[in-house]
This record gives sequence, C-alpha cells and structure tokens, in this order.
Amino acid sequence: MLPSGPRLRVLCAAALICIRVMCHAQTYSTSVSSGSGQSIPATAANPFSGSVPTKLVSGRMPLSLQDAITLGLKHNLGLLLSSADTRAARGERWQALSALLPHVAAEPYVAESKANLAQVGLGSAAANVFHISPAVGPFSYFDARASVTQTLFDWKSISAARAAGASVKSADYTRLDATDLVVLAVGYAYFQAVADEARIATDEAQVQTAQTLFDQANDQVNAGTAADIEALRSKVELQTRQQQLIEAKNDFAIQKITVARVIGLSPGQDFDLTDKSEYLALESTTLDEALKRAYASRSDYRAASAEVRAAELSRKAAVAGYFPSLSFGADYGTGGAHPSDATRVYDLRGTLSIPIFTGNRVHGDIQQADARLEQARERLDNLRAQVEADVRTAVLNLESAAEQVKVAHSNIDLADQTLTQSQDRFNAGVTDTVEVVQSQEAVASAHEQYISSLYKYNFAKISLIRALGAGEQGVKQYFPGK
Repeated sequence: MLPSGPRLRVLCAAALICIRVMCHAQTYSTSVSSGSGQSIPATAANPFSGSVPTKLVSGRMPLSLQDAITLGLKHNLGLLLSSADTRAARGERWQALSALLPHVAAEPYVAESKANLAQVGLGSAAANVFHISPAVGPFSYFDARASVTQTLFDWKSISAARAAGASVKSADYTRLDATDLVVLAVGYAYFQAVADEARIATDEAQVQTAQTLFDQANDQVNAGTAADIEALRSKVELQTRQQQLIEAKNDFAIQKITVARVIGLSPGQDFDLTDKSEYLALESTTLDEALKRAYASRSDYRAASAEVRAAELSRKAAVAGYFPSLSFGADYGTGGAHPSDATRVYDLRGTLSIPIFTGNRVHGDIQQADARLEQARERLDNLRAQVEADVRTAVLNLESAAEQVKVAHSNIDLADQTLTQSQDRFNAGVTDTVEVVQSQEAVASAHEQYISSLYKYNFAKISLIRALGAGEQGVKQYFPGK
C-alpha cells in the first residue's frame, strides 16, 4: 500500500499555500483606504478563489497555463474587486478636487406672496391707527441669476486633494498587486491539477502491474506450484491500487472545478491541461539581485509607499485647518417684481475666513492623521521585511525542490529495477509475492515523491515570480510552454 507520508505532506503544503493566498487577499482588501481615512472592509471569503464565470462552451477546450492566466486576469473576482476599488479611489479624488474647482449654478425663481400683519403682531395696531386691512399684498418677486463660487486659497483643500491623488496611485499599485495574486492563485490551482492528472497515470500503471502479478500468482496457484495465500496477497495489492486510482480520478475532477472557479470558466466546462509538469532548470541569480528587483517591482510595496505619502499629505491637510482661506463669489442676472419689468442685477464678494477657535476639532484631526501616518509607516517597514522574507523563502524552496526532483527521478529508476528483479525472481520461483508487493510499493512511493517534488518545484517558481513582482512576464520567462 502506498505510504501516506508523501500524500499527507502534499496536502499540508497545499493547505499552507491556500492560507498564504488568503492572507495576501486580505492584505489587498484592507490596504486600500478611502479619502476619509477609513479602510475598506475585507470580504468574508478569499476573492481570489472565485470569479465571474463565462457561459458554458460546447466541446472540450485545450487550456495552457498562459491561457488560464489570461482568463483569470479577465474574470477573477479578486482582480475585479480591485479594479472597482481603483475607480472608487478616483471618484474620491474628484470629490476632493471639487473644493478647489469653480462651482457654477443657476436658480431662477418667480414668487408671489401675501402677508398677514396679525401674524407678526401688527394686525390690531394697523387696523386701529391706520384703518387698513391686516392682510397686505399680494407681492410678486422674480430673480434669474447665474452664480459662481471659487476657492482662491485653501491649503487644507489643496493638501486633501494631493492626498487623494496619492491614494489613487496606491490603489493603482494595489490593482497591479492583485494581478500578481491572480497569477499565484491560477498557477497553484493549475499545477495542482497537473499533479493530480500525473497521479492518475502512475496509478493506472500500478494497477496494470498489480494485475499482471495477480494473473501470474493465480496461474501458479492453479498449477499447484504456489500456495493460495500468494493469490490472495496479490489480489489485495490489486484492489488497493484500484482504490487509489479511483481516488486520484476523483481528486483530479474536483481540482478541475477549482481551476475553472479561479479563472472564470463554467464549473461544468470540460477542458484539457496542455502544459504538463516538466522540469525546466532556471538560470541562477544572486540574492542581492533578486531583492533589488523585488523592491523595484513589487506592487504591494509601491502601494504601501504611496499610502505613506497619502498619510503625510493628509496630516498636512489636518494642520492646515488652523490656516485662513480665501474665496470669491459672484452672481449676475435679472431681477424685479415681474419678468416684464426686470433689470440687471449682480453681486460680487470676496471672503477671508480666519479660524479663531474650532473647539479642538483641528487638534483632533491632527491626532487622527498622526495615527494613520504612523500605521502607514509601520506597514511599509513590515512589508519591506516581508518582501525580503518572501524572496529568501522562494529561493530556498526553489533550490530545495530542484534537488528533490533530481533525487526522486533517480529513485524511480532504482525502484523500477528492483521491481523488475523481484518479478523475475517470482517467475523463477525463487521468492514469493511479498517481495514483489514490497517492490511495487517502493515504485509507487518513488513516483509519488517525484510528482510531489515536481509540483513543489513548479510552485516554487510561481512563488518566486510573486516574490519578485514579475507578474505575467515572469510566467512567460519561467514557463515558456510548448
């Protein structure tokens, strides 16, 4: 029976990878801040594991890794949400700019009114002294003007607009980072499916080998040259391999659904994976070069830097609450009792607003801005360390996985030779089925270790692409395809 250790290690590694992608997704969803300084809340589920699916396409479609990434970049939910956040940030920037742009409005009106003097306490006096009715009117009013207001100088609004611009830049970088996360999620799901498909092929080969052993053992039992236990033992081995094959086929079918969900295919879409898990060695690069490239290319690091700049400008805007502001207003039009007798009217005014005492509101704004600035700088420092940790981890995993692939490939050759010799010894009557079954288990274990190490190697390359911020160009460089 196949040892559970390799499969268990693969499942544990997959779980850790899923947690890592979810953590990245949560970081993305909480890193974009609104203009008011409040963070946009994270979604309950990992958005990068879902998508907005397309319609079902008839037939069976080929799907390469590059095709999967292209579809993911169009339909993955995490990237779509990030794009919406970017548009929201641009809208908030326009809201901040509106305080500095001229406002033009026209509000023409016509009114007719009649007043009751008694309503204002003059009815009785007017009736007794002047002998007039308490009701006065009606009176007509007409006014049609166009008004314009313009802020001439307001350092608070200027700094707020600049902070909103920095937030837009941060949102743009966050969207680029979401693109890298899509590449990571698609690469993980795709190569996991490739590994599951490879396990089907190896399990089918093991079933055929076990079937051959059972047939040989059964023939020897019928010929009276072997005990019944030999046939029973080979039968158990055959059924064990058949169970593993059934499980492998089910795992592959489920993983294909996962791939479809990540890239936006209909869950019922049938497709073939055309990029198989092959070992392609990478050109070695120094750690210093990798770190330099990561700091220059990682979009999440650049987004965090832009967020620090936005926080600095927000603090300047808060301090500017103490500064005076200058504005201008004017209106021009016609006015009178009736449109027929209206004349030209206008009004010009300039206003200098000097804050004297604001009830410590500005002091509170500064404290909040200081707190947000400190948090932004701490996040940037943490992310800088995280970038280095990601690069170092990816490089170590890549080197380790490459060595594991070489050793696992050598073990397959050795296990195949051992199985061949065991089968020859069994056919010659030198040994029993125990040795052959043990050799079969060694072959199955060697193939499982090779598939696992090859998957680890390919995912280590995907992780390195993510750590370097290489995105699609990294995929084309490290996975050239057919």
